[in-house]
Amino acid sequence: MSFNLLKNKRGIIFGALDENSIAWQVAIKAHEEKGSFILSNTDMALRKGEIFHLAELTNAKVIAADVTSVDDIESLLIESMNELGGKLDFILHSVGMSPNVRKNIHYTELNYDYFHRTLDISAMSLHKVLAVAKKIDALNEYASVVTLSYIGAQRQFSSYSDMSQAKAMLESIVRSFGYHYGRHKKVRVNSISQSPTQTTAGKGVGGFDSFYAYSRCMSPLGNATAEECAEFCMLMFSDYSRKVTMQNIFHDGGFSNMGISDELIGNCFTCSDDCDEK
Repeated sequence: MSFNLLKNKRGIIFGALDENSIAWQVAIKAHEEKGSFILSNTDMALRKGEIFHLAELTNAKVIAADVTSVDDIESLLIESMNELGGKLDFILHSVGMSPNVRKNIHYTELNYDYFHRTLDISAMSLHKVLAVAKKIDALNEYASVVTLSYIGAQRQFSSYSDMSQAKAMLESIVRSFGYHYGRHKKVRVNSISQSPTQTTAGKGVGGFDSFYAYSRCMSPLGNATAEECAEFCMLMFSDYSRKVTMQNIFHDGGFSNMGISDELIGNCFTCSDDCDEK
C-alpha cells in the first residue's frame, strides 16, 4: 500500500547490492511511495549486474561512485541533481565493510591498514557525503539523511570486530554533523540501529546465525526484516519526521531494552547436573 510519502521528493540510495540488502528494499519502497532517486554503488558492485534489474523495477538511474572518494561523491551529487531536476530531499547511506572481518582476522590481531579501510568505508564516508553535500548545497531544507547502524556500536559482540568501532564513529558523525547541518539548513541526520538482518553483508559476520537466533529469542516483537527497515526509512524520509535529527533509533523489536527473556530461559538454556544453583 502506498501513502505517497515521497511524492515530489528526490534522493540517492547508496549500497543496494541484491534483493537481500536493506538498500534494495528501501529503493522498492521509495518507488512505491512515489519518490525519484539515483542508485549508487562501486564499479565492482555494479559489475555483478543485479542493481540494473533494481533500476528497471524502480525507474531509477544507476551512477557508479566510490563513497570514500570526495571527487566521486561530488560528481555523483551534481549528476544526480541534473538527472532528477533539482536538489535532493533524502539520502540513504547503507554502506559498510571490514576487510578484517572478511579475512577472518581476530580482533586482537587486526591489520591496521584494513582497520583504516573499515573506518573509511563504514563511517568516514558518511562525513564525506554530508560535507560535499553541504559544500555544493545539494540538499533542500528539511532533507533527511539516514544511515544504518547496529547495537554493536554500544555493546560487545565478539565476532563483530572492528565494525564495532566503525559503527560507534558513524553514530558520532550523525550527532556532530546533524547539529551543524541542522543549524545551517535544517537538514536532518539520523541512524537506524537495525536488528541483525540476513543480508549478504550481515551473514558474512562470524557467528551470525547464532546471534540472529539469540536476538529473535530476546526481542518481544522479533527481529525486524530488511523490508520492515525499508518501511521505517520511508517514515524517516517523509515530512512526518521533520523534527527528528541527531538520533540513533533502535529498530530491533525491543532487543535493545531487554536483559533476559522467558523465551531465552525456556528455549535456549538448561541447567546441567553440575550447576552451582538449580
